Amino acid sequence: MIHMVTAAPRTRDVLWSDVEDVYAAILAHPFIAGLTDGTLPREAFRHYIVQDAHYLRGYAKALAVCAAKAPDEDGTVMFAEHAAGAIAAERDLHAALMAEMGSPPEEAAAEPVAPTTRAYVSYMLATVYGGSFAEAVGAVLPCYWIYARVGEELVARSSPDPLYARWIAMYGGAEFQAVVDAVLEVTDRVGATLSETELARVREHHRTTSRYEWMFWDAGYRQEQWPV
Repeated sequence: MIHMVTAAPRTRDVLWSDVEDVYAAILAHPFIAGLTDGTLPREAFRHYIVQDAHYLRGYAKALAVCAAKAPDEDGTVMFAEHAAGAIAAERDLHAALMAEMGSPPEEAAAEPVAPTTRAYVSYMLATVYGGSFAEAVGAVLPCYWIYARVGEELVARSSPDPLYARWIAMYGGAEFQAVVDAVLEVTDRVGATLSETELARVREHHRTTSRYEWMFWDAGYRQEQWPV
């Protein structure tokens, strides 16, 4: 009798199966629908961009910690480059988008960090500083991965609004997908070395920050403010 050995699933497949419902909820959100049909109010998009700029400053720090914790030089270089790229995106793309909406970058930077942004960044930084390298990767992965998947979906739909179409093109392009693919390769390599307990922690962080991704879109749509 021949015994077939079933290969263990890739870590990325396990992680994505955990968040398929979250991804479906994001695609169904009125913020996304409004982007693609051009009906999203500019004030909602402006709120989202302002908060995304705040978020990316924290995200860059989280990626820098991933670089410091990486077990090999390739990982250190990759995450350090991505940290620098997050800052560049915050400075260049967001400044251009804000200018098109009639606001200087300095005005946007001075606006308060909204509750969801604060909570998301705080959770992510606590995880990358306090957890293992694998846990850190699990926490930062949804921002890469979900944006790429959403971007891919939105590129197929595009938008009649040129401002929204420009934003969609950035996250739906092949260049960004190549960045995400590199992180997924690291995810699989590290994931293959984890115990069940360690993988469970990674899965928990990954699902939590995926949920924060939905909350971030929703906060932009609601133009969330502190209640008191």
